[in-house]
Amino acid sequence: MSARTTTPTSRASVRPRRTALLGAAVTTLALLAVAGCSASADTSSGAATPSTASGSASEGTAADHLTATDPWIKAAESGMTAAFAVLHNDGDQDVTVVGATSDLSPVQIHEMATDDSGAMVMREKEGGLTIPAGGEHALEPGGDHLMLMELSSPVEPGAEYEVTLELSDGSTLVVTAPARTFAGAKEDYDEGHEGHDMSHDG
Repeated sequence: MSARTTTPTSRASVRPRRTALLGAAVTTLALLAVAGCSASADTSSGAATPSTASGSASEGTAADHLTATDPWIKAAESGMTAAFAVLHNDGDQDVTVVGATSDLSPVQIHEMATDDSGAMVMREKEGGLTIPAGGEHALEPGGDHLMLMELSSPVEPGAEYEVTLELSDGSTLVVTAPARTFAGAKEDYDEGHEGHDMSHDG
C-alpha cells in the first residue's frame, strides 16, 4: 500500500519542476531580447547626439569674427559728428552691420554718393555695411561712416566713447573709440536735401 501511494506523489512533484524550468527559460529569453533592443536604441541615440552638438557649437555668432581697428570719433561741441574704424572679418561668411547705438546720440550708417545733380551727398546707407568673409571694410572720412546725429553732450578730444555695432544675426560688438580733433572732411549739412552735402578741406 505504501508503494502505490509513493509513486503518484513522486510523478506529481516532477511535473511542476519541469513546468517551472520551461517558464524560467522563456522568461530569460524574453528579457535578453528586450535588453538587446534597448542596447541598440541607446547606441543609435548616442551616435546622433555628438553630431548635433558639434554642429551647433562650431557656428558661433557674427560678432565672434568681427574686430575693429583704429576706431575714433571726430571731436565736436554739439550737433552731429562721425565715428570711424576699419572692420575686419576673419570668418568664412560675410558679416553685415545693420545698425549702431551710442549713449552720445542716435546713430545712422552713412555713405557718400552722387545725387541727380552730380553733387556728392552724404546719406543713410541702405542694407547696412557688409564685410566680406576674410576681408575688411573701412569707415573713413569721405566714405562710409557712422553718423552720430544729435549729440547729447560734447565729444571731448582724448576722451573715449562706446559705440555698439548691431549685426544681422542679432549679435553685437562694442567698440571703444577715442575722440580726435580733425580738420578734414568738414560736414556741411543741408536739411532741405535728401542727403547731406559734404565738402573736404585739406
